[in-house]
Amino acid sequence: MQMNGKRRPIRRRVVLIVLLVSLVAMTLASGVSIVSMLSIRNTSREALQQQLEINLSNTIADKAALADAQFGKYREYINGFATQIHDMYVHPENYASREVKPPKASNKGILAMQRYLRDSTVTTEAVREEMNLLGNLEDEWYAAVSQNEKVITTVYLGTESGLHVAYDTASDLGVEEGSAESHFDYSHKEWYALAKETGEGDFTDIYPDSYRRGLMVSVYAPFLDAKNQFAGSVSMDMLIEDIYQQIVSMDLGEGGSVYLVDEKGYTLDPNRKNQLVEINYLINDQTVVEAMRNGKSGFGVSDDGIYYVYAPVESTGWMLCIGIPESTVMSSVEAMDRNIRTAILLFTGVFLVLLAAVVLVSLRFSKTLTDPLIALGKDAHTISGGNLDYRAKVQRNDEIGDLAVSFNDMAGSLKQYIADLTRVTAEKERIGAELNVATKIQADMLPRIFPAFPGRTEIDIFAAMDPAKEVGGDFYDFFLVDDDHLCMVMADVSGKGVPAALFMVIAKTLIKNQAQLGKSPAEILYNVNNQLCDGNEMEMFVTVWLAILDMSTGKGVAANAGHEHPALCRKNGKYELVEYRHSPAVAVMEEMRFKEHEFTLYPGDHLFVYTDGVPEATNAEKELFGSERMLTALNRQPDANPRKVLKHVRQAVDDFVQDAEQFDDLTMLCLEYNGPEEKTEA
Repeated sequence: MQMNGKRRPIRRRVVLIVLLVSLVAMTLASGVSIVSMLSIRNTSREALQQQLEINLSNTIADKAALADAQFGKYREYINGFATQIHDMYVHPENYASREVKPPKASNKGILAMQRYLRDSTVTTEAVREEMNLLGNLEDEWYAAVSQNEKVITTVYLGTESGLHVAYDTASDLGVEEGSAESHFDYSHKEWYALAKETGEGDFTDIYPDSYRRGLMVSVYAPFLDAKNQFAGSVSMDMLIEDIYQQIVSMDLGEGGSVYLVDEKGYTLDPNRKNQLVEINYLINDQTVVEAMRNGKSGFGVSDDGIYYVYAPVESTGWMLCIGIPESTVMSSVEAMDRNIRTAILLFTGVFLVLLAAVVLVSLRFSKTLTDPLIALGKDAHTISGGNLDYRAKVQRNDEIGDLAVSFNDMAGSLKQYIADLTRVTAEKERIGAELNVATKIQADMLPRIFPAFPGRTEIDIFAAMDPAKEVGGDFYDFFLVDDDHLCMVMADVSGKGVPAALFMVIAKTLIKNQAQLGKSPAEILYNVNNQLCDGNEMEMFVTVWLAILDMSTGKGVAANAGHEHPALCRKNGKYELVEYRHSPAVAVMEEMRFKEHEFTLYPGDHLFVYTDGVPEATNAEKELFGSERMLTALNRQPDANPRKVLKHVRQAVDDFVQDAEQFDDLTMLCLEYNGPEEKTEA
């Protein structure tokens, strides 16, 4: 009792302080809150407009990027079609004879390949051989694309010889079996005429579909015959309505609209289904319309209160635009204004109630608060001093007691945390050690002993691989198929780290196994591609440059599956890139055929192959090293031996990148061909 009497003045002071602080804090908090709410009410319209501009700009950029990626995929499809058809013309012996039937009424609604003749001057016999060759497209391309891509309604082609082959569900000509051939004059169609005139592929403008299915857009590409002459055009049709649903559909609220505008300024009228209209008839703001015609991104508000945001779809030259009425946008501001007024009234009432409660509660609360808090403070000081086995002695059935329990729990948790941290640190050290072992295992899989073939004077070869992470996806390989043939491989697996390394091990093993069977580069890649596609749920792929060199003659055959162009240096010359059309990467699609390229090396020639980690090495300013700097480094001493060649290139990359982080694996291989004897150009 005597101790309690001595502490009463302190409690009275605590009461006064708590009461004063509470009153001041509540008054200030209330005033600031009310002023803030009034300020928010006055500035909410401008803030919401700014946020709307940011959100809509991000939305339109994301949608435009999605549309660009989707259209880019369609462009890749059509280019793949053209490449495959060209291969058919070049290697008809690789394909069976498959007749394409004329259209018949029973095919309507069924995916089927059907033939048409351009006009009555073209006979079936005149195009039969070509028709039976192109019939092979049904399984390898037509069916796969049409069934997997629901947006694509029709896949078709037209040839210079007058043959039209289509794959779709439409058979509106109503021709019965056994009747005469059907004619379709496609020579004036945009997809054919422009392909023939320009020799390039592109997207058409929006146009009404011949089968009256709606508004349509087509992507087309020319294909060449065995003499690399224009042989025809292949095209795919897509309904604009389907494109809207798959790519640009979004919930914009009442009155909102989205427009996909072609290069001529036409778009789908949102008020009239399947009707084309110029965009300037829908948008009452010439500044917005003019900016869209110039392919710019931006944001604008028309005089009639419509918010517009727009961005280009790069792969087609089109524009994507969103329009939202001001009333839809500002409805939330009006609701916010009402809520703020209600909140101010409620806040004032709560303030008065709390003010009275603070006066009453602070008198009682301060009497029981001081001593337990001081005792708890001493206990906390003991625990914080490092004695984690100490426990607070305060025992109360209230928040202070809960706080004491929390301090005790904290001490136990901290002790357990220190133990866990020690265990996790040890686990990280173990994982790091295992990654070091994985790095060494991966490095040991690659040829690293040089000279690689002691006693063989025909060649000198050197290679190196530096992964961006502990393990990488790049790999190189070289080995003798027999006593006279050297196989060289340079490859880059998509992705980085452990997944890429595992895929790299599989790809490297499969390639070597196929090569040792004596197969050609194209056959090796064909078989490896099919094996890697099987069960490739992660959709990883690998770019590959593969060559087989006859060391006695210097003649070789190479296949390039989406890889970088090699660099060749003739004796007493300079390094130059050897550029030719590549095949797609390995593991992209089953049954892919790969092109081969013959070459000849002469004594004194040097061949340099690499992955994209060399030209795409990036410095702190995000600038790429590039092929020109690589060639400059190679030509620093073009007649140097392979080891010095790689050293010069690596030094140039390091000087360029400096302290920037290495983002990609960096792999190089150089071959110097000495040959058994001097050879002259054939």
